[in-house]
Amino acid sequence: MTDQSNTEPGFPLRLTRLINAPVDLVYKAWTQHLAEWFAPRPLTTHLQEVDMRPGGRFRFTMKDPNGPEYPCDGVFLDVVPNRRIVSTDAFLPGWVPSGKPFMVAVTTFEAEGDKTRYTATAMHWSEADRKAHEEMGFHPGWNQVADQLEELVARLKG
Repeated sequence: MTDQSNTEPGFPLRLTRLINAPVDLVYKAWTQHLAEWFAPRPLTTHLQEVDMRPGGRFRFTMKDPNGPEYPCDGVFLDVVPNRRIVSTDAFLPGWVPSGKPFMVAVTTFEAEGDKTRYTATAMHWSEADRKAHEEMGFHPGWNQVADQLEELVARLKG
């Protein structure tokens, strides 16, 4: 399910799913198997650095088999194991402004019985940024990676 509302502060785009696995397994898949699901196929994710703690850097490249590459660089703002991961491209390590802020990503993991309510929210600096992200393919792309995350969780679950 995707919430397309733009009446909330932060100009959000949001995806939410109920994943048939406990929170700890979904969080493990998200954090320990990032390269396996993060980019929509046929793109692949090549991790250079993932220091998952507040102020820690993430740096990776999504690669298209036909040539284009999409670098991603930023920092984690908040990491609460099995609950929440917040990151942004607005800063580089040492809180140095990146000069190209696009969004703050907030990912939450909430138990619903033996399942997990997974919510991924992209908050933007402006309505124009939100609209640009939507036009870039937020809904199909983020839904596809959520599908890939669910597939991975099912494999890990056995």
